[in-house]
Amino acid sequence: MESYALLLAATLNAGTVLALASLGLLINEKAGIVNLGAEGMMLCAAIAGFAGVVYSGSDWLGFAAGMGVGALLALVFGGLVIWLNTNQYATGLAVSLFGAGFSAFVGIGYVQEKIPARPSFAIPYLADIPWFGPALFRHHPLVYLSALFALGLIWFLYRTRAGLILRSVGENPESAHALGYPVRRIRLMAVVAGGALCGLAGAYVSIVYTPLWVEGMVAGKGWIALALTTFATWRPARVLLGAYLFGGVTMLQFHLQGIGVEVPSQVLTMLPYLSTILVLALISRNPQWIRINMPTSIGKPFYPDS
Repeated sequence: MESYALLLAATLNAGTVLALASLGLLINEKAGIVNLGAEGMMLCAAIAGFAGVVYSGSDWLGFAAGMGVGALLALVFGGLVIWLNTNQYATGLAVSLFGAGFSAFVGIGYVQEKIPARPSFAIPYLADIPWFGPALFRHHPLVYLSALFALGLIWFLYRTRAGLILRSVGENPESAHALGYPVRRIRLMAVVAGGALCGLAGAYVSIVYTPLWVEGMVAGKGWIALALTTFATWRPARVLLGAYLFGGVTMLQFHLQGIGVEVPSQVLTMLPYLSTILVLALISRNPQWIRINMPTSIGKPFYPDS
């Protein structure tokens, strides 16, 4: 039973990375912008966050550094695709490739660095409950904040005027523009906010998830997060559940190895990516379901008349 508690704890930890990145990409796509640069943004944020903790000793300053770098890259991406009308897919891929190369170059001097030991984040009394304590109440605060953010995003998108405007920009930017809303500025703000969340996810990887820096350590999580938004049909609650599902698949490989299941390690390592492909294949069998939930103008450029 203790091993299952540890598996659940690891699932929540791994799922937090995917949840933060996926929620950021969901904000982008609700505004009609597809950002394929999440992987590169997360890598740059990972090295920025790790360096921030090395020099400051504070997790939160490291997270702030990661969010800042993610927002900055998203600002560049947004300026290119929203104002200069470059192709969203090609620009996103360019950002991803740039992030991979730039983070590897900048991170050369940090490979052997270690971040300071952090205090225990166990919640008093609750952390001592048998099974539930190790599974649910000994996590970094950001694990709980990510779940609260998903709930807050649901409220923002479906219960506030600002959320309605954001969704209208992704559904029909021409109508939103005709009503006097600054479509391009709204899209840019959504892209920057999404980039900041991707940056936070990247910083979480290098500060909490695996507290070290290694080239390419994000290991495809940005691409899985991108697929997860489609898997969740652009709904924050489903994104959160899907993130924990994929996090569980990722951690399952270590659990199976720990209990002595004789499966080649390469096969177990492929599990998260195989499950991503399988889910996308199953979803693609019902394109009408995707069209019903997908923002109508996603990936389409907007050219205002004035």
